[in-house]
Amino acid sequence: MHNAPTPVEEHPLQARLLILLAAAGFTSMASMRLCDAMLPALSQTFSSDPGATAQVISGFALAYGVMQLVYGPLGDRFGRTRIVALALLLCAAAAATAAASSSLPALIAARVAMGMGAAGVIPTALAWIGDTFPLTQRQEVLARYTGATVLGMMTGAWCGGLFAQTLGWRWAFVAVALLFGAVSLTLWRTIQTQARTQAEAASQGLSSDADGLATTSASPPNNPPDANRPPYAQQVKDVLSQPWSRLVLAVVAIEGACVFGVTAFVPSVLHASFDVPLAQAGAVLAAFGVGGLVFSRTAARMLRRWGPPRVAAGGVVTLTVGLGTLAVMPHWAFSVPGCGIAGLGFYALHNALQLNATQLSSRARGTGISLFACALFFGQSAGVALAAWAFTQFPPGLCFAVTAGVMLVVGLGFAWRMAVRDRAAAATAVASA
Repeated sequence: MHNAPTPVEEHPLQARLLILLAAAGFTSMASMRLCDAMLPALSQTFSSDPGATAQVISGFALAYGVMQLVYGPLGDRFGRTRIVALALLLCAAAAATAAASSSLPALIAARVAMGMGAAGVIPTALAWIGDTFPLTQRQEVLARYTGATVLGMMTGAWCGGLFAQTLGWRWAFVAVALLFGAVSLTLWRTIQTQARTQAEAASQGLSSDADGLATTSASPPNNPPDANRPPYAQQVKDVLSQPWSRLVLAVVAIEGACVFGVTAFVPSVLHASFDVPLAQAGAVLAAFGVGGLVFSRTAARMLRRWGPPRVAAGGVVTLTVGLGTLAVMPHWAFSVPGCGIAGLGFYALHNALQLNATQLSSRARGTGISLFACALFFGQSAGVALAAWAFTQFPPGLCFAVTAGVMLVVGLGFAWRMAVRDRAAAATAVASA
């Protein structure tokens, strides 16, 4: 059952870590969408066709999905913030390598390495949020965290095109490498501070969790000891044995394939069909993030007024309208409201999916969320590959229209199932009271 959200109260340490994890999420998402508006420039640099060039996106997404199977249990065992800091360091090295790539295969390999590192950032941070905040506050915190990742998506989509048109696409990777390095260093310093806090808490008879948050000896840690968890294979089996978990994972995989698959080619469509410069095309795609930012700022009010199932259903309809606008746009200017409306709807639906992901497993939350992220980015990888083929075989409008239809059916079906499940949980609670 999804209880009505309550105002969020944060310990100063929680607030500090949340800000740093939000900065990590910002940079991770910026790197993820960095190549969307670059595709025409990369194709020209390496004399490659769009399908081959798109592997810089699909390769990142595939690596991101596969590595979830690794980061989930690592975060459960060693602490979320430590894993995020290490992942950021790997991203910094991979981004620097991408900047120096002399061939398309080398660039794709560097992007795969970036995906491997970025995989340990946002999902691990979501698991930390699930550990740290109670369910009644969690969706609001998730929406706020989403705001940071959306800003990253906007920045990455716009800067990718801007660098490609001005200084050159290599400098975009240099900038991202510096960002990753700065956030990693700051997070490491904070972790060291928390280690000292942990030692002081132990000397005062307090306990602390794997991330260094001091708690009273009677309070359970945010990150339960690894000895209390079943083996990883059993954790995965437990999650997949639940019908609701399988539904959530299936829906997020379809969402990733449909939405991220087609939106990755919005700048290319604008450049090819309407002769829009790459920097401007990337800025148009950033409007998708503006829609998400609007949702993150209004989510708490909407969730308290209507509840998660209705907000998700409204998001599905809004997403469909946005994709429909892209399908019929007679002029490139229509892509701006189209992307913005689609972004608002997407994040309203995705926020509900994220909330359910934090509840797939309470004993090993990182494993549950890792499977969620794995499904999302396997879907994205497949969606980008399919979209690369579809946009060369069919009119862009048809591709956008089919995506809108699929998301309308799947999304409304999921929102309805959420509502039925919440009503059943409420009835059970009343009967047992």
